[in-house]
Amino acid sequence: MSNTEKEIYVTENEFQIDSSKINLTKTSKGSKCLQFTAAIAANLCVMAAGSLMAWSSPVLLMLQNETVSEENPLGRPITTEETSWIGSILLLGSIAGNLFTGYLSDRLGRRTTLLCSIIPSAVSWVLIFTGKSIEFLYAARFIGGLAAAIPFGVIPVYCGEIAETSIRGILGSFFQLFITLGLLWAYSIGPFISYTNYCIACAVLPIAFFISFYPMPESPYYLAAKSRKEDVIKVLIRLRGKKRAEVETEANEIEVSVQEAYSKQATILDLFKVKANLKALIATCALIFFQQMSGITVVLLYSELIFSSAGEFGLSSSVQTIIVGLVQFLGSCVNPLAVDRLGRKILLIISSSGAGLSLGILGLFFYLKDAAGTQVSHVGWLPVFSLVTYMATYGIGLGPLPWTIMGEMFSQEVKSKASTIVVFTNAFLAFIVSKYFIGFAVTYGQYTAFWFSGIICILCILFTVFYLPETKGRSLQEIQNNLNGKNNL
Repeated sequence: MSNTEKEIYVTENEFQIDSSKINLTKTSKGSKCLQFTAAIAANLCVMAAGSLMAWSSPVLLMLQNETVSEENPLGRPITTEETSWIGSILLLGSIAGNLFTGYLSDRLGRRTTLLCSIIPSAVSWVLIFTGKSIEFLYAARFIGGLAAAIPFGVIPVYCGEIAETSIRGILGSFFQLFITLGLLWAYSIGPFISYTNYCIACAVLPIAFFISFYPMPESPYYLAAKSRKEDVIKVLIRLRGKKRAEVETEANEIEVSVQEAYSKQATILDLFKVKANLKALIATCALIFFQQMSGITVVLLYSELIFSSAGEFGLSSSVQTIIVGLVQFLGSCVNPLAVDRLGRKILLIISSSGAGLSLGILGLFFYLKDAAGTQVSHVGWLPVFSLVTYMATYGIGLGPLPWTIMGEMFSQEVKSKASTIVVFTNAFLAFIVSKYFIGFAVTYGQYTAFWFSGIICILCILFTVFYLPETKGRSLQEIQNNLNGKNNL
């Protein structure tokens, strides 16, 4: 071979190597499109649950009206006790549903379990359509709670398992975003259309979820737990937008992680005996406690009643409720943009500070109005201002982050068991708050209830600063290592 031929040969090979590098770089980037699409489709289920929760807000005022209209299916005004049960019995159903959600998630898979939520959801709306007695409404709300329990227990786990580390926080924050979207949907249309059309508009949401989520993939972690290695690879190829060779390493890591997890044959007691599990359980349950005791369920279920008792200042209670729902939604939009930049802890501190201050001001308004007998007409705007501020700050941290962190902190072998406990805690606390708020407010004054919630927000700040670990930018395995004390978060 001549020198000229050698130069041509080397040049051609260098060109081929450089071309392959360029091509490899392009394919290595992959695509996150399906991960976002699957998370959005899954969270339509929680949007449906949000509208089911908020359904009572505009309806309760109508059902309480002494002048019974044709739109009232009961044909009579409801009592205070019946009001509290319509608002809270959904949470009892959620408690009951939570008892089997974790089992179904492990047995049937995350995807199939979510799709099954349409069954109790459909039954609930049929009962609401056809019910002509208070017992029918109770049954409908209870069964609706069964449906709502499923996305609360499964979606944080599903999104955490399909996501790459770089976008796990963003996908996890969709949960709160879609809850608020469901609430806003119900608040915005409920007061302005007929009872029947309102129910139809809310019932459309679970159908939209089922249609959009049906083509989405199963969690690769669940497939690995069922020893379906080839399916794990196929799902990762779809989720990552990469070639087979580029996802095999991740597939192997998932398989090893799941095998190690399930080889331990963990029981629910391991949540309390293993250091990492116990620390994660304390952190997530504490965050759920702070979330619920901050009064969010009261605001969601009884916002129109709160504004009605505060008196109007030019805007109806329905319009004020819509404003609060819109601000909560906009606040929740901030979290996906900031959660993987600023981290979980700083957002929780900002959120708790704003929520606590807002509740303190709201409590002061009702103290001046109800206890001190002060004329408050000149500050009639204060309740809506306080709740708008509360919702805006709640939406960036206290709302979404407990669910994001729940999807991150537990090891694979106890994840479903842990989510069962966390969601049970959430539903139980929400029921207690929603059922007894009206009686507590009547006995001790609304201002006492709001001040109590404000103090809870202050405690959340202290807990976040001194106990809660930061999970921003860490893989699920790195989080476990840190919880076990191998590294400091």
